[in-house]
Amino acid sequence: MVQVFKSSTALVAALALSGCAALDAPDNLEPVAQGDAYQAQYRQPDVSRDDAQFLRSATINAQKCRAPRGGAGGKASGATAASALRGERLTRNDLVDIRVGDDETFNGDYVVSRDGTLKLPFLAPIPAQGRLTSQVETDIARQLLAGDFFAETPRISVRVADFASVTVGVSGAVFEPRAVEIGGVPGDQVDSRRQQALGASTEGRNLSAALRAAGGVRPDADISAVEVRRGGTLYTLDMRGVFEGQNAVDIMLLTGDEVNVPSRGCFQEDLMRPSPISPPGISLFLSNLTQPATGNAPSAIGRETREVPYGTRYLQAVVNTNCVGGARATSANRSSVLFSRNPITKVSVVIERDIENLLRRADRDDYDPFLLPGDSIACYDSTVTNVGEIGRVLGLLRP
Repeated sequence: MVQVFKSSTALVAALALSGCAALDAPDNLEPVAQGDAYQAQYRQPDVSRDDAQFLRSATINAQKCRAPRGGAGGKASGATAASALRGERLTRNDLVDIRVGDDETFNGDYVVSRDGTLKLPFLAPIPAQGRLTSQVETDIARQLLAGDFFAETPRISVRVADFASVTVGVSGAVFEPRAVEIGGVPGDQVDSRRQQALGASTEGRNLSAALRAAGGVRPDADISAVEVRRGGTLYTLDMRGVFEGQNAVDIMLLTGDEVNVPSRGCFQEDLMRPSPISPPGISLFLSNLTQPATGNAPSAIGRETREVPYGTRYLQAVVNTNCVGGARATSANRSSVLFSRNPITKVSVVIERDIENLLRRADRDDYDPFLLPGDSIACYDSTVTNVGEIGRVLGLLRP
């Protein structure tokens, strides 16, 4: 049977009563309701406000955690590995200042070649890749004596004049596993005084810089056992000091190094905060309210996204996107939707929240999830606003 409405007012009233905007809850492959998704905060506890349980999400998340490979203490092995990798080690394309006594024949600036050697005149190529400058000095002295260039060991100085950028592979529990180039300095940022000075220093080739360049460590990362493979040898580093306010283990990487971050298989809330190895921030993809903006600028949105700090929660984000507040009569009972993806399984999840319920329940933190890089948020207006919008459209269409 087709029902005919004699006025737009009657149609608006019927639409309001029928709940035409209501939709089923989003379907998810992961068992979100039981807290078995990537983070337990995705679930929405179905309990009364008086019977709300307090902060159970962290316990649910921890139930899936594998023991840290670095152990409870575990920092001795990490310190041993770090000591083996520390020092001013050379890599391909480094600029080196070499001086041999007062002999101008060998004095000059040299670049470590692609094959990882330094090529001084009249001498055989000297291995430099991954070696300390003191080791290179010893090799130069030995060749000079063997070639009868000097009767006694001359004074030799090998100093890095400029560190080159390096390319390393980063895999495992990071948001963007890939090969990354770190340590380079753009031409417009070169310090001429530093270029003219003897010696060089850089933090841009550190392990932490590589992890950050690969999107930062994920919340499931086992940072007690970060692996660095160099020249066929595997080193394990404990980087938990980054989140404990301690001097963290951080080494300088070389071209060809391979970094792998193991996963504990669980969501760790204590990793959801800014640090030298965390994502630099979160780029959110946004959809506005019923009345779309005429452009991104009026909504304070960038070309495609809005940046929020790492560690931002869902409720903070919907406030940031102007989805909360306004006149109670028309703005209450809004809802919003979070689209995320499990970085371990690559399975997407859609979480819908009633904002007023999220604001008013005491157990809100148990289902107020943390945002992850690449998440999307959409806001929906209240029923009153929706009905008003229907009336406005009908008013525009009325002859």
